[in-house]
Amino acid sequence: MITLMRRFLPILALLLPTAAAAAPSPSPSEIVAHAPNTAWADVPPDRLLVMTLADGAQVAIELAPQFAPIHTGNIVHLARAHWWNGGAIVRVQDNYVVQWAPRDEKAKPPAGFVAHPPAEYDRARQDIAIRPLGFSDPYAPSAGFSSGWPVAVDGDRVWLPHCYGMVGVGRDMPPDTGDGQELYAVNSEAPRQLDRNLAIVGRVLTGMEHLGALPRGTAALGFYASKAQNVAIRSISLAADLPSAKQPHLQVMRTDSPTFTDYLNARANRTDPFFVRPAHGVALCNVPVPVRLKP
Repeated sequence: MITLMRRFLPILALLLPTAAAAAPSPSPSEIVAHAPNTAWADVPPDRLLVMTLADGAQVAIELAPQFAPIHTGNIVHLARAHWWNGGAIVRVQDNYVVQWAPRDEKAKPPAGFVAHPPAEYDRARQDIAIRPLGFSDPYAPSAGFSSGWPVAVDGDRVWLPHCYGMVGVGRDMPPDTGDGQELYAVNSEAPRQLDRNLAIVGRVLTGMEHLGALPRGTAALGFYASKAQNVAIRSISLAADLPSAKQPHLQVMRTDSPTFTDYLNARANRTDPFFVRPAHGVALCNVPVPVRLKP
């Protein structure tokens, strides 16, 4: 009898309904697309710069006063004084940075401007809640996310990393720390060697494609060889100073949300169906915090 049952088991298995295949894990883009409203935080208009190039293309930059308060304070004063209106992008170094300057660097800065800010290259960790990345970082003992920003950590110090789209302050040789008149955006695969050596003051939320597509400079360090090659800037304004209809109303994913945890895990495990093998790991700069227009 037992032998007979063994003979018929394969046939019975074919007749029984097969278990439903496990549903594939959602991809990072699917997680972002279906994120609930509670997973998003508004970007305050008084922390948002709107750069308009001569051709009308716009770039939205969120400032990070919690990491570099004096430098970002200078930037707000300059924006409200129309300091970059008529200025230009003067440097586009391939796989490095895009840098811009005001129309007249010798002009007297507006009231409230700090000529020699301290080196705001990192800050005390106190009162900063950090959602750990969960994987090792080659440039810091640990890394993670805080209030929507990527951060690197060393003991009681924390700083913003040089990820793609991050915005920093150009400076001369030390002890100069830059004053905020010349800014740059990272247009490369994370030059993290710059971390804690310059003041990071924000990040490009939208419009990085306009900066990344600019012609590369041919002079030393990617500067344009002549002023005729410079890319004109029509204006840089604080969003709070623009009419509401002209303000970009943007939201950034909350990095303390369950949705962001799912997104981070999906980035680490390559759940997009394009991939064949999971990585089971991810670098800090390979987890760009999602941004969207406010519905």
